[in-house]
Amino acid sequence: MKVLIVECQRELGLLWQRHLMRHGVEVDLVHSQEAAIQALYRQSYDLLVLDLVLDEGSALAVADFASYRRPDARVLFVTNTSFFSDGSIFAHSSNACAYVQSGTPPEDLAAMVEHYAAPR
Repeated sequence: MKVLIVECQRELGLLWQRHLMRHGVEVDLVHSQEAAIQALYRQSYDLLVLDLVLDEGSALAVADFASYRRPDARVLFVTNTSFFSDGSIFAHSSNACAYVQSGTPPEDLAAMVEHYAAPR
């Protein structure tokens, strides 16, 4: 199982990365749209854990690029805002599989990653 985390808050991204790695998941961590695009050029991923509000770039651009470059990869969006809390993210991103708050406990995030990254 291979996961790309795109999270601009470095400490939070590292927390998630370490937790997923303890569960046997291969994890790459990047902090911007540009770095995520480069990672998607180089590597295939089962799932992206993607912060909806990036400091550098657009999460929707990353999700859109992933749907083109890695069509089998799903996107689990995380956010600390109420933006898209009505569920409309699923209308904007065809590869979206979940939408959770950034404060979701790491063990719950790991369970979702294992579920959504599993072969379909």
